[in-house]
Amino acid sequence: TQLLEQSPRFLSIQEGENLTVYCNSSSVFSSLQWYRQEPGEGPVLLVTVVTGGEVKKLKRLTFQFGDARKDSSLHITAAQPGDAGLYLCAGAQCS
Repeated sequence: TQLLEQSPRFLSIQEGENLTVYCNSSSVFSSLQWYRQEPGEGPVLLVTVVTGGEVKKLKRLTFQFGDARKDSSLHITAAQPGDAGLYLCAGAQCS
């Protein structure tokens, strides 16, 4: 079983502030997904990154896949109340 660790686990910020969430593993992934989940709802896929060093932008959200494909980050610029929720990362490996 491969383990992905996210940090920070909990984060409270003010509207308009920036924040970054990290996802790290000791294993190499062929792709990595970021999801957002709101209370009472299922996770919604935000983005998939597949190339080391890849950067994708989704409005004020910036996702980056580490060069070694072992880590990823999610950066939110000028956070808004609608950004609140649970952000999850998941990795896929080719056997």
